[in-house]
This record gives sequence, structure tokens and C-alpha cells, in this order.
Amino acid sequence: MPHNPRLPRLLRTLQSIKYVRTVVTSLVYFASLLARVWRYDVIHVFSASYYSYLLSAVPAILLARLYGKKSVLNYRSGEAEDHISKWRWTAAPVMKLADAIVVPSGYLVEVFSRFGLRASAVFNVVDTEMFGYRERERLRPVFLSNRNLESLYNVGCILRAFGKIQRRYPEARLIVAGDGKQRGALEAEAVELGLRNTEFVGRVTPEEMSKLYWEADIYLNSSNIDNMPGSILESFSSGLPVVTTDAGGIPYIVKDGETGLMVRCGDADGLAESAIRLLEEEGLARQIISNAREECVRYRWSAVRDQWIKLYQGLAGRHRLPESLPLNSHSLEKTSDIASGQQYMSQMPHESGASQAQPFDGWR
Repeated sequence: MPHNPRLPRLLRTLQSIKYVRTVVTSLVYFASLLARVWRYDVIHVFSASYYSYLLSAVPAILLARLYGKKSVLNYRSGEAEDHISKWRWTAAPVMKLADAIVVPSGYLVEVFSRFGLRASAVFNVVDTEMFGYRERERLRPVFLSNRNLESLYNVGCILRAFGKIQRRYPEARLIVAGDGKQRGALEAEAVELGLRNTEFVGRVTPEEMSKLYWEADIYLNSSNIDNMPGSILESFSSGLPVVTTDAGGIPYIVKDGETGLMVRCGDADGLAESAIRLLEEEGLARQIISNAREECVRYRWSAVRDQWIKLYQGLAGRHRLPESLPLNSHSLEKTSDIASGQQYMSQMPHESGASQAQPFDGWR
């Protein structure tokens, strides 16, 4: 049950009208919640921040409370601190109504604690089969960026860094996956900077994204606001060394000099210098790739599955969890088998250039 449901054919034209579509789809979503929440023992509510939280998470939490059902708020946005501090009437007061708050990183646990909210961390999962490892004997200057083209991810910083890299390595190549409001401006900036071999490939499926990880040799991330990027874990799994800014929760998953290289937010010079280090210091690159691959063990489905099962059992008051557990996200999406993670959380918001709502083992 998506929070932005596709309307029946007779009403579908309304979804092409700005503002009207928000009102209509929200009403359909609320009606669907009313009709379905009572059927479940535990309502698992995925949440981003701001209006997404207000329109999708808040109604689900309130209705769970109304029906006497247990609810889990699974909050995933790196903008949590700004959201909770500014949205005083709808953020913390409603969050306190949830029976459990789960976040994907220790960083968000700390943020929530500042507002008197108790949260538990259950890590994101990386699909190590989909994002398979490729041995890289010697790194080529082929770079990948795959965050959405929005201001908080500051992809322009990567373009500026790549310009500096290309002065040292004229043959260097940059693949920019993802889409967003800044795409036109970023494409114009790439032209203005005189960048060569720079390709904007748009939004891609997770399967196509795995091929891009395979194609590249170094992953670049320059976000200003972040939580626990699945794209960094996917790079770890793919054998792609990471150069990233230290935004938000990133220092909780990347150890500078051990599993990746980190620079301050907005530091295009530092990003370029760190990328060049990886190209020129083969021993450093090999060690980082090896360490990052070992780190992936913490983010496999088998490592976090029992945490979710224990949480659901505690909330539902059961001693044994049935094999097929009804879960509830933005969409109250059922899982086919929580033990294997098959098609689990397929509607979870994703912050990279991979398209959403794609089924796979685990979440992204």
C-alpha cells in the first residue's frame, strides 16, 4: 500500500495537476490506512523527514494508536536534527506515540537522544550478491557518483574535484548516476568546468547500478547532510574504494584511512587529493578495499535479521514468530519470508540514483 498510490483510471489525470495530486493521493492513502491497519499486529512505518514524514508516517502512527496496534517508526533521514527542532508540533510529539523508534545508525540514535527520544540502531543491509566483489589489481581513474542530484548531496563538489583530477589524469572518466532538481544546473556546470569523459546516466535500477559499480574503480561522495548511505556499503561490497565527505553519520561507517578516505564537507580539493592518493598509492588502496570488504559482514541480512525478529516478537507479545510476518512501511508491505529477507522492504526510500520500489533481498 504505497503512500502515493496510483489512482483508478478515471481519477488518474488528477495526479498530473500540481497540489491537487497531493490532496487526492493523500486522501486515498488515508482511506487505505483506515481500511487495513486494524488487520495487523505491528505496523512498521518507514519515514523520511519533513512533509514526507507528515503525510505518510504521522497518519500511520496515529491510526495504529487509534486501533490499539503496536507501531515501529523506522526513521531514515540524515536531516533528523533540523526536522525535529523545527517541526515541534508534529515531529517529537507524534514520534513519542510509536512503541519503538528504529534508526539505521548510531549517529541518529545520538540525534534523537538530544530531543528526549529513545531510539535503537539496526543497520542497513547490503546485498553482497547483487553488489558482487570485483578484484582491482591496479585502480584506473574511473569514478562513480550515484547520489540523487539534490542540493544536500552537493554533487557539484564532485564535479569540481573531478576537474582537478583530470588535470593530473586527462583520460579520467566520471559516471554520474541519479536524477533530481539540480541535474540541468550540474550538466551546465560540467560544461563550464570543461570536463571531459563525464556522463550523466540518469536514474537506474539496482541491477543496472551494480553494473556501474563493476565498471568504476573509485567511488566519490560529497554530501553535506547524510545518515548511513547504502551506496557506500554497496561500494564496500563491490570492491570500490570510497572517498567521501564526513557528513552526518558517515564517520560511523567509514574509518578514515582504514575503510575509506574522508574529507570535510565542501572540500573539493581534499576530495581530489584523496582520490589521487588512491590512484598513486597502491598499497593504501588495496588495504582500504580489503578492510571495507570485511566490514560488509556487519551489514548482511543474517547479521541484523535476529534484531528485527526480537523487536517484532516483543511488540507482538509472541514467543514464536510466524514464518510470514506482515510488515508495514509507507506501504504496509507484506514480506514473504522474514527469515531470508526475500522481497523485504522493497518500498524503502533510497538516497542514491537507483530507482525505488525494486524488490531484492534486504533493504537499501
